Amino acid sequence: MNDSEQTTPNQYEGEVGFVEFEDFVYSKPFHFASGGMIPELTLRYETYGHLNDEKSNAILICHALSGDHHCAGVHSMDERKQGWWNFMVGPGKPIDTSRYFVICSNVLGGCQGSTGPGSVNPETGQPYNLDFPKLTVQDMVKAQSLLVDHFGVDRLHAVIGGSMGGMQTLQWNIDFPERVGRYIALACGARHTAQAIAFNDTGRQAIITDPNWMQGRYEPDAGPAHGLAVARMMAHITYLSDVGMEAKFGRKRRSGDQSKEHFDVEFEVESYLRYQGQSFVTRFDANTYLYLTKALDRFDLFGEDKSLDSSLKGVTAPGLVIGFTSDWLYPPQGNREVVEALLRLGKDATYAELAMDFGHDSFLVRAPKLYDLIRTFLSR
Repeated sequence: MNDSEQTTPNQYEGEVGFVEFEDFVYSKPFHFASGGMIPELTLRYETYGHLNDEKSNAILICHALSGDHHCAGVHSMDERKQGWWNFMVGPGKPIDTSRYFVICSNVLGGCQGSTGPGSVNPETGQPYNLDFPKLTVQDMVKAQSLLVDHFGVDRLHAVIGGSMGGMQTLQWNIDFPERVGRYIALACGARHTAQAIAFNDTGRQAIITDPNWMQGRYEPDAGPAHGLAVARMMAHITYLSDVGMEAKFGRKRRSGDQSKEHFDVEFEVESYLRYQGQSFVTRFDANTYLYLTKALDRFDLFGEDKSLDSSLKGVTAPGLVIGFTSDWLYPPQGNREVVEALLRLGKDATYAELAMDFGHDSFLVRAPKLYDLIRTFLSR
C-alpha cells in the first residue's frame, strides 16, 4: 500500500481517516474443533462506518495470513500506516462506509492483539506457546461469530475475504449459512495443493530448526528471527508472479561496491526479499506463523468423503468467487471448482477471473475491474 501521503487522511474524499482498535473479550471457555479449550479469548478489531438501526448493513472482512484487523484508515499522526485494504474500504469506495458498517478482526491464533500462542493463559500466568490448541479455519470463524453477536447482528450483509480470508469466507457459509447475506471470496480455493503444503512446511522447518525457537518457548524479543525471516521470504515469492517480478526487478543489480563477499546482496530482488523478511519479524510471531500455516494446510472442503458438493450443500447466500490468472499459489482452477460445485447444487454463484500480473497478491492491488466487481455485487 502507498504510505506516502503527507496530509491528514480525512482531508481526502473517501478516506476513513483516523481509527482506533478495540478488544472484544469473551470471558467463557472457548472450545476448538480439535477438542482443545482455552478459558477465554480476545479478538482485536476495528470498525468503519455506522451500524444502521435494523443492524442489516454489517460487512465482515476476513484477512489473509500476514494481515490483521487494521483494514482501513490510519492509526495516528505518528504511525501513518494505512490499512491493508485502505483503497477498497471508505466513503464512496467499493466497500462504501457511508452505506455499510465494516468489521475486521485479527483472527483467533493471531499475534496482533487476538488470543494466540503468544498470549498468556490466565489459568497458568504463562504464555500458551505450543500448549495453544490445534487451530483450524473453522475455529477462526466460530470466534468471529461471537464478535458479530457482540454487535447484535443476526445476519451479515456480506462476508468478504482473500486468501486465508477467502477460506474463512467459505467456512462462514458452511457453518453459519443463515447469517450470511452474500459473500465474496478472492484468491482462495477448497483446499491446499500439495505444492502449497510443501511451501508452508518448508517455511515451518526454517522456524523450528532455528536454535532460538527453543521448542516454542522463546522470549518475545529473542525468538527465531532468522528462521521466521526466511519463511517469510519464501512465502513472499509465492505471493508474486514471474511476470511481475521480472518487470519490477529483472536482473538489476544494486549500485555501489561490487567487490563484496560472494554471498552478499547483489541483485535488487535479493535486497527486496531480505527487506520483506526482516520487516516481517518486527510485527509477527513465529509460533503464530506455525499455527496459521498449519490451519491453512488442514483446510479441506472435500472432506473425508472427497466430496466438495457435500460440504457446500448447505450454502444459501449468493456468492462471487474471484480468481487471478497469474496466481500460482491458489490457481484460478481452484477458485473455479468451488463455483462449479455450487452451480451443480443449484446455488446462486458467480465466478470472475481477472487477468493481472501481480500473482496471488493481485487482490491487494488497486484495480478498477476489481473495484467494479465488488461494488456491483455488494449492491445487487
